[in-house]
Amino acid sequence: MNATHRLVRLVRRPEGLPAPDDFALVQAPVPRPEAGQVLVRNTHFLVFPGLRTLIGGETRDVPLPPLHPGDTLFGPAIGEVVDGPLEKGRLVLHLQGWREYATPAAGECRPLDGVLPDPVGHLAQGSAAYGALTRLAGIRKGDTVFVTGAAGGVGTMAGQIARLLGATRVIGSTGSPDKARRLERELGYDATVLRGAGPVGRRLAQVAPDGIDVVLDTVGGEQLTAAVHAANHGARIALVGALDGQMSPEGAGGSAPAVLDTYRLLTRGITIAGYNGVDHPNVEAEWETRFGNWLRAGDIHFPYTTVRGMRHAPSALPELIAGRSFGASIVEL
Repeated sequence: MNATHRLVRLVRRPEGLPAPDDFALVQAPVPRPEAGQVLVRNTHFLVFPGLRTLIGGETRDVPLPPLHPGDTLFGPAIGEVVDGPLEKGRLVLHLQGWREYATPAAGECRPLDGVLPDPVGHLAQGSAAYGALTRLAGIRKGDTVFVTGAAGGVGTMAGQIARLLGATRVIGSTGSPDKARRLERELGYDATVLRGAGPVGRRLAQVAPDGIDVVLDTVGGEQLTAAVHAANHGARIALVGALDGQMSPEGAGGSAPAVLDTYRLLTRGITIAGYNGVDHPNVEAEWETRFGNWLRAGDIHFPYTTVRGMRHAPSALPELIAGRSFGASIVEL
């Protein structure tokens, strides 16, 4: 084993959106596990947009600590046990990504037991989409579903899940014509609303002339405003993200205001609720079982963009925020 390893640290709080120079690839001694800790050699870790909020320091109501200059980034990671109380060679899921070697406590490691055909699937962001669609939205056969931010890590999973749960028509939004084509050709979206090609509400009315029954919103902002206008009587809106605020150069990623027509919410009996996985502890296991079955049957795909090697990791979050990923963004070591 090498005496040193590489990790990514925050150099400074960004002014506006994070840039590669706000992060540094640092060489450090391989950590020695203390009592109760496991030494893990990471193989993959997830680049998640919530890091923007943690870096910005606006972490009120967020169950993760803020990141300060000098701190090592963190997030979901898969690795192989090298030393400690767990079986050597065992693959585990933990939260100490953004480094080649990690020392989580044994209780913070989740051994991967083969429920998914490919361990990397444990980094998929489908649990929130599945939980929101089953616990909040309650999809019914025949529903028309609108997914905002459909080309992101949650959105690419959400459209497929909605279809498998019985939706008849699935519509997504994205800011890229190429991503729009991929959503329709590869992931079964019936139509897409292209952000930046005119008012979102007008395009949404064109592709959903009979209205929308379910909204899975990962963005907020103008897209959520338009979704409320297009919602049918009794529509259910599930909020699972706030990318409009997190990806804005204004602020620090901890706020995402949106204009909502409360008159329509009232007169159409529309429900709107935010999904928090902590409130639904049984969802994760249920999702992984169904996800594994769907993967083996070829009914669902896990699209992700691979960032190859630690040397590219400092630019991974800025690239994600710039919209250069399709699906999840995963660093492969």
